[in-house]
Amino acid sequence: MGFNKEKALRAAEKYVAQEKFTAAIEEYRKIVANEANDFSALNMLGDLYVRTDNKSKAITCFMRVAEHYREEGFALKAIAMYKKIDRLTPGVPEIAAKLAALYAQLGLVAEARTQYLVVANSHTRAGQTQKALEILRKIADLDPHNVEVRIKLAESYLREGFQREAGEAFVDAGAQLVARGAYERALWAYLQALELNPQDRAALSGAVTAHGALGTASEAAQMVERALAEQPEDEELLSLVARAYVDAQNAPAAERAIERLVEREPTSYARFVDVARLYLKEGHVDTAVRVLTRIAEPMLAGREDDVLLDLLNEALAHDPDQLYALRMLVRIHTWQRDDEKLRAALERLAEAARASGHADEERSALTQLTRLAPDQPRYRERLAALGGELEKLAEQEISSAPEPAQEEEIPTFESFMLNYDEPVGTQAEEITDFEWNPAAQPANPSASFADLNDDFAAPAAASVEETVKSEHPSEFQEIDFSLVMGAPQTGVEAAESTEAPGIPDPRREGMLRHELESVDFYLEQGYLDIAGDTLDMLERQFGQHEEIMARRERLVALGGAPAVEMTTAVEGVAFDAFAAAEVAARGETLAPVEEAAPVEPRGATPPAGPQDLGLDPGLAAVFDEFRTAIEEDVPPSDADYETHYNLGLAYQEMELIDEAVEEFQKAVALVTPQDGTLRYMQCCHWLGHCFMKKGMPRLAIMWFKKALETPGLSVEEQQALRYELGLAYEHMGELDQAIDVFMEIYGIDVSYRGVAEKLRELQAQQASR
Repeated sequence: MGFNKEKALRAAEKYVAQEKFTAAIEEYRKIVANEANDFSALNMLGDLYVRTDNKSKAITCFMRVAEHYREEGFALKAIAMYKKIDRLTPGVPEIAAKLAALYAQLGLVAEARTQYLVVANSHTRAGQTQKALEILRKIADLDPHNVEVRIKLAESYLREGFQREAGEAFVDAGAQLVARGAYERALWAYLQALELNPQDRAALSGAVTAHGALGTASEAAQMVERALAEQPEDEELLSLVARAYVDAQNAPAAERAIERLVEREPTSYARFVDVARLYLKEGHVDTAVRVLTRIAEPMLAGREDDVLLDLLNEALAHDPDQLYALRMLVRIHTWQRDDEKLRAALERLAEAARASGHADEERSALTQLTRLAPDQPRYRERLAALGGELEKLAEQEISSAPEPAQEEEIPTFESFMLNYDEPVGTQAEEITDFEWNPAAQPANPSASFADLNDDFAAPAAASVEETVKSEHPSEFQEIDFSLVMGAPQTGVEAAESTEAPGIPDPRREGMLRHELESVDFYLEQGYLDIAGDTLDMLERQFGQHEEIMARRERLVALGGAPAVEMTTAVEGVAFDAFAAAEVAARGETLAPVEEAAPVEPRGATPPAGPQDLGLDPGLAAVFDEFRTAIEEDVPPSDADYETHYNLGLAYQEMELIDEAVEEFQKAVALVTPQDGTLRYMQCCHWLGHCFMKKGMPRLAIMWFKKALETPGLSVEEQQALRYELGLAYEHMGELDQAIDVFMEIYGIDVSYRGVAEKLRELQAQQASR
């Protein structure tokens, strides 16, 4: 007979209701054994193991569920499950690493940093300095704006002898400084990296950028030239030196560098555009036009005719009769099939040729004009004056126009350039072989350039090799549970984030006042432990604030505990428990494991700091800086609210009520009742729901009342909140208030959720008192 899951579930639920947890565990084990992917049952099985104080087996279950959620991309649920494990075995670095990565994925920087510090602290205690620095670098990546910490990290790498990592950190710092416009400090950072590796491409590129911004691009060019001397065939270095010379406005040197680059990478032809602009800026029109002839065809093939036209028009603005520029203009409009512009360009070419005494050039242009506009007698009249049309222009000998002045002799590229050295008239002869009458040819943008003008040859397509790398580096890709020993593992101090005093932020002050109101309520109602926990949280978030200290004094006066530096540790967690968890995470059958030793609370003795571990003083300073670092005050975003709210939902779904309360409190502090949404009401409602689960109806009442204060609630929303409020009053035994609330519900809708029957029950209870 097959396995009956429904029967097993009913039996398990019955045993749970009767608190027969051992029997319930057996039923859930059957379910999991038959349906390994029933993660809800697996989670429930873990909860039951916790109730029977079998932490090792609970961890095995929770780990499988957590890994499933993580692999499927359910970050919030994965966090909730890892928090369950962390609650059973606080401070395990492998779990902290997974939590840190998930928090970072969600943009929860403070939470990610807290978990990373657990991992870094573990590495420092084990004397694994490089691994500790790698974790600290991950923390730095969470807050890229903290350049000073990144520079200290780089210097610590250097002192510890990790030159490659130091160079990378200096480059990262330089990039952030460039983004801020701090070019002098950025250049310093890049030069530090180049001292370690003169061939560092990222550092060289950054230094070129910084030098260019500082107006010292010539120095950058010399620096890259030195690197290029060692690797003269390196395309990246050739590109960098070309950029440096362009920034330095050294057109001839830039042209030489780009020539070398194009010889190796033909698709870099567009870099000549910058050179042409430099020549135009210096007033060397002929030289600029010569450069443009090299790239005319590939630019047309690449649909970059607008850029080419702009440069030609700029050249013609300087010298309207520049024959080569006019001929290129004719070429472009021919390619564009724009008869009107082509005719205007040919007229300009004919006039310029006439003015400069190049009769055959003029005759060539006029011949083409007569074919474009046969109804215009003035073209034929002028042609007749010149001796008539040229029937075979390619066979005739005509005088050539003077070569444009060249500042330097530059090698030509056959695949790119117009034949700039050929006499003007000869090229004009070949142009006439093209059929200029658009009526005779369909306008086809994809037509071969050979059909347009045999003088122009498009460059051969360069082969490009693409390498795709898919790497997923992660120090904790798989948890090595053999690292978890019986000796205590140090967790992170609770007070890891103290805010430096500064200009008051109204938003933060408002958040503080809001939280202090809750503390006052807790103190008034005698919930001293909750008040103490809240004050600890506020001190971590806001630092030593006088209002917080005043509440602390009041707490002590009422008999509460003073502030202590709390730490967590793993005490004697058996290896077999984690080995079983690792097996389970791979989807294997749950196997019996040794029960984990109970976790004893650590005393108030603080763990050893980095200085106590014999670390380099610079590294210790970095460690301390990260421990006390805080986020810059950035206005909260909708994403911040959504993350905390959704994380709260995930926690409460996993019965992590304390964690859910913390997340909902963070979320509600980011919204207001008047923001035009229901977010404030939703947070308040869930906080009330969580406090009811914790058996704290008075706090639930406070939050349900706050929820009712939200403007614009619908009648249905108000009714639902009143009902929850009434149940909270009933749970407290305050029947008069409960009856008043339910009576209000009854007055609006007598059939709402059996409110009439609820009123009769409460009135009967009241009468029996």
